[in-house]
Amino acid sequence: MQKIAIVGPESTGKSTISAQLAAHYKTIWIPEYARSYCEKLTAPCTWQDEINMFKGQLELEQAMLPQASNNIVICDTTFITIKIWSDKMFGKTPEEVLTALPKHRYDFYLLMNIDLPWEDDPLRDFPNEREYFMNIWHQELNALNADYVVISGSYEERLQRGIKAIDQFLATNNDTAAKTL
Repeated sequence: MQKIAIVGPESTGKSTISAQLAAHYKTIWIPEYARSYCEKLTAPCTWQDEINMFKGQLELEQAMLPQASNNIVICDTTFITIKIWSDKMFGKTPEEVLTALPKHRYDFYLLMNIDLPWEDDPLRDFPNEREYFMNIWHQELNALNADYVVISGSYEERLQRGIKAIDQFLATNNDTAAKTL
């Protein structure tokens, strides 16, 4: 099973392209657990909430993986997001997240660029820090020695570039240096 992760800063089209790619490859996409979790919060996110979201993402993936078809699954983000948010909000990451990061691998990542216009959403917090978070995503993916490409352009261009990148990955299944499509 090839696990393809769609990651990046807020408001970069991750959920949209995840659904489109899953339809294209006739498989499922695993949604971002943190979104549904945070929609239910009635107070600011806590340290325990971050741990709960980490565990929830892992459980959701495990529950949904058997439903995948065509030897591919699309993951709308990963729990690297928990590390990035915890570092930003609390200055550190829960130890269980740090321990799990190198062990819970994805085969290929599409890092969504910040070139789409910001769309307001009650769950989005940092419209003026998109470059900061883009740099953090590069650092985190590089720290994991992840195989990834940056996907830019309009929604349609992102879809076409995402398909091209995944097709190339599936055809070669080689490690590649980070590059921009």
